[in-house]
Amino acid sequence: MILFPAVDIKNGKCVRLTQGDYNKEKIYSDSPPETALKWQEKGAESLHIVDLDGAKSGESTNKGSIKTIAKKTRIPIQVGGGIRSLGLIDEYIEAGISRVIIGTAAINDKDFLGKAVNKYGEKIAVSIDARNGYVATDGWTETSSVKALDLVKELEALGVQTIVYTDILKDGMLQGPNFNELQAINEASAMNVIASGGITTKEDIEKLRDLKLYGAIIGKALYDGTLAFEQIAGGDGHAG
Repeated sequence: MILFPAVDIKNGKCVRLTQGDYNKEKIYSDSPPETALKWQEKGAESLHIVDLDGAKSGESTNKGSIKTIAKKTRIPIQVGGGIRSLGLIDEYIEAGISRVIIGTAAINDKDFLGKAVNKYGEKIAVSIDARNGYVATDGWTETSSVKALDLVKELEALGVQTIVYTDILKDGMLQGPNFNELQAINEASAMNVIASGGITTKEDIEKLRDLKLYGAIIGKALYDGTLAFEQIAGGDGHAG
């Protein structure tokens, strides 16, 4: 199972939000590229980067910072937040980003998602952010009437190979992931499932590995020191 330290960027700074609330942010660094390099030095095998401003507004305001990270690091990077045009995907792939994550647009614009998957295949992932089993959009500010499990089946039919599943109510709360929902999502499809939200302890990571998930994104627990990356990665970015 691949462990992805999260680098969330807002107003050019590395931050963490609580339950996706843009009014509940904590700034951890003024330099996202330095933060990314720190996780690489600690043994991260991949990075998960989110343009929080982009997720909310649809404008990729932190694109420059993200491209700098791609240039300075030597490990695969996946990027999400405000990916709503093929032009931006082209730009990120050309900048060396390994995987681009489509969120809101995957719900609102299936034609765009289909074109992106047809062009880039496995380099396209979809972020499913759920609240009480229903998909949330627009930087988690809106909850749709789409059930997460229904969307999973739809995405698989479209040819999507990787999804990032976040339980918003768990995110940033340091109370553990929603294991039941993750298991249901993982068993419902053959896609790679990356867990996100609430991963707090070494036991959480071991349980996700037992569920045979493809990956796990870790955010607040790493930044607050609840988890030490070296302790869980075994020096190679893998949990076991």
